[in-house]
Amino acid sequence: MKKKLYRSNTDKMLCGVLGGLAEYLNVDSTLIRILYAALCVFSAGFPGLVLYIICAVIIPAAPFDVEP
Repeated sequence: MKKKLYRSNTDKMLCGVLGGLAEYLNVDSTLIRILYAALCVFSAGFPGLVLYIICAVIIPAAPFDVEP
């Protein structure tokens, strides 16, 4: 079965983008959030915010029958 990237329904703080990425990569979501926060801090914040918004719009929400 091919893996697909979805926004998380269970592990989300805002839109579930980072939680979904963590589920896709099979990594702890806290690690992904720390890396994303570091990216935002070291890139003056704006590019990271725009990237998150774009991902929240483009990446579909996970169907409820998909296991994390």
